[in-house]
Amino acid sequence: MSTSYNPEIVELDAQKYWDDDHSFEVSEDANKEKYYCLTMFPYPSGKLHMGHVRVFTINDVIARYQRLQGKHVLQPMGWDAFGMPAENAAIQRGIPPAKWTYANIEDMHGQLKRLGYAYDWSRELITCKPEYYRWEQWLFTKMFAKGLVYRKKSIVNWDPVDQTVLANEQVIDGRGWRSNALIERREIPQWFMKITDYADELLNELDHMAGWPESVKTMQRNWIGRSEGVELSFDVNDENESLIVYTTRPDTLMGVTYMAVAIEHPLAKKSAASNPDIAAFIEQCKQTDAQEATLETMEKKGMSLGMSAIHPLSGEEIPLWVANFVMMTYGTGAVMAVPGHDARDWEFAKKHGLPIKQVIAPQDGTDIDVKAAVYLEHGVLVNSGQYNGLDSDTAFNAIADHFEKTGLGSRKVNYRLRDWGVSRQRYWGTPIPIIYCDDCDAVPVPEDQLPVILPENIEVKGTGSPLKDIPEFVNAPCPRCGKAARRETDTFDTFIESSWYFARYACPDSDSAMLDNRAKYWAPVDQYTGGIEHAILHLLYSRFFQRVMRDEGLTDISEPFTNLMTQGMVLKDGAKMSKAKGNTVDPADLIKKYGADTVRLFMMFAAPPEQSLEWSDDGVHGSFRFLKRFWSAVISHAAVGKVNVLDISILTDAQKDLRRKVHQTIVKITDDFGRRHSFNTAVAASMELFNAVNKFRDMSDNGRAIEREALESIVLMLSPIVPHICHALWQELGHESALIDQSWPEHDESAIAFELVEIVVQVNGKLRSRISVAVDMSKDEVEKNALADENVKRFIGDNNVSKIIVVPGKLVNIVV
Repeated sequence: MSTSYNPEIVELDAQKYWDDDHSFEVSEDANKEKYYCLTMFPYPSGKLHMGHVRVFTINDVIARYQRLQGKHVLQPMGWDAFGMPAENAAIQRGIPPAKWTYANIEDMHGQLKRLGYAYDWSRELITCKPEYYRWEQWLFTKMFAKGLVYRKKSIVNWDPVDQTVLANEQVIDGRGWRSNALIERREIPQWFMKITDYADELLNELDHMAGWPESVKTMQRNWIGRSEGVELSFDVNDENESLIVYTTRPDTLMGVTYMAVAIEHPLAKKSAASNPDIAAFIEQCKQTDAQEATLETMEKKGMSLGMSAIHPLSGEEIPLWVANFVMMTYGTGAVMAVPGHDARDWEFAKKHGLPIKQVIAPQDGTDIDVKAAVYLEHGVLVNSGQYNGLDSDTAFNAIADHFEKTGLGSRKVNYRLRDWGVSRQRYWGTPIPIIYCDDCDAVPVPEDQLPVILPENIEVKGTGSPLKDIPEFVNAPCPRCGKAARRETDTFDTFIESSWYFARYACPDSDSAMLDNRAKYWAPVDQYTGGIEHAILHLLYSRFFQRVMRDEGLTDISEPFTNLMTQGMVLKDGAKMSKAKGNTVDPADLIKKYGADTVRLFMMFAAPPEQSLEWSDDGVHGSFRFLKRFWSAVISHAAVGKVNVLDISILTDAQKDLRRKVHQTIVKITDDFGRRHSFNTAVAASMELFNAVNKFRDMSDNGRAIEREALESIVLMLSPIVPHICHALWQELGHESALIDQSWPEHDESAIAFELVEIVVQVNGKLRSRISVAVDMSKDEVEKNALADENVKRFIGDNNVSKIIVVPGKLVNIVV
């Protein structure tokens, strides 16, 4: 083998071996302990970026380590191929999204192969293929039959120029990203999945998910947002329908001074019909995008509707307003406002000169002025009639009891979580398997007619979905009555594809079922790795889908991912890498210059996985220099020739020291990989051991044997991180079987144990005990051991220790 390190030759040779040997293809084996290691699959944008490289390398290191531990490891890869970016890119290039997507997949497949990831490519999934999305269409029809999906009107961002619905991220400063047209809020029919039916289970199970970061579980708890409150009604003057509101603070009910409804509420629409000012206000509000975050942060605006509600306890008239911060999609589209004890209500009341009334006082009797500052804490009720003097908790129950007895309200558990709107008015996605019939309404496509195939050779113009203009797609007979009907032209939210792909990897070729028995062998995923930005939607939807599949009898597993790791970002000059900032680094350029192993090593050495990584060109070059030194050291050692069997009975002190270092390092790195996932400290420990080997000068048989043991251990322990160079060096060390088939090194406890020496312990110069300590134990440790001896403690008694004299290897004299 060449004495100089040539990464390209080394890496391509290793990859060829793995490919020819099918090293990473696995099947189910009941006699082996499985380990399913998965990274969140990428969108095929065409080019890997450093964020990809980091997360894929982290997961690959874990997978390779677990294989060395003897686990039966599955690490698959696929492509989250549908979505808006492909459609937008296709519009810009004048080509079908499918053509652009498949070309990108081919390019990125090659890029991943070049990085040497241990993927089972025989299981590769492409979510825009009918054989994949057929099964989510099938599951949707099953959910339809169970009442888990429904259709209702929902507010969307509408681009009046492009005649299409925009996602929130496509709305920039209230305008369409492409047309620059002012965006409107429109109500259109959309399909929803009842994720709220699983809200309690999704919430409660978080308490039992020990393998997930607390930060992610907290984010999910907050998103689900379980709250206990009271739903109650306010009669409206001259109206037949009451206003239904929900409050978590019924103790503040007597502080209601106004009520507000959403711009889409029937009362707002009724007022707008006869009041041009209100109509104009509503139209103005429609120009704001429908993001909840936007509604939370924008200026709170409103207008009086000129009508009043009746307070259910006091009988007072409460003015009704229409306001831009009330969402029709949340609750009933109406809120009761308590400006004295709610920050948003206080801000609105101050702006519009509405009354602010105190109904809660601090428990300690402190005077407050709610007109000067809102008071949000619980306390004691004041200005609340018969409820005066009650604390907030007692008042909650008393007022709730009143409404339940009178039939005007009831206790209710609410969730911030809303049902999942899965309709998208886009072309490049999975067709929703519904046919609309004038007589039969919405009818699911029968199983024997699935999949509903998305036409692929379609150029997208950017003005609405082209599916509507394809008669052979739209026109279809009603599955129920046979009359002429029309197909749904909306497609699924692309989160659908990523909500079950992890299960399909187990049986990607199954053409008779969504999942088969192979999924029962592999589920759940043992280690899942991806960005914190997916902490809520993707992970929550996946947990939901897993339960839907469970309840359909497809799996016995409720939680899809046992352990979750969320890696930090890759930064350069303190900012996240992005084309807009001009601070990106192309992985392909680095691989060409230094090799894949150098890139992998830097990624693992520069920072712990969960922390952000600051890019450093010097750090990359330093990683390359280490690999060259490592290569040269192993090649030089192997060139000397055969190594004899180690005879541990005749080791010199220097030999013992190095061997101790070897086995201490094995213990540390095993813990770094297996328990802590602290790969940067594992690399540091390997480098430290390598430096010790380089300083070791001993060409005796035992000296050479210990050097061989050390180098082989480093090769094995670094192989999950830099697998190509380690594959080559393992062969160079004389092994016929490939490194990928070896076991993780085991430490020798006897090598770690220090030699002991017996020393005497004196108290005031008199022998009181003997203790055994390691020959190189520090003076402080020797003192601690002597003072801890039971016989010594008896002779010291309550006396103060004034001095301790240590003669290394001989005695300790404690003066009291």
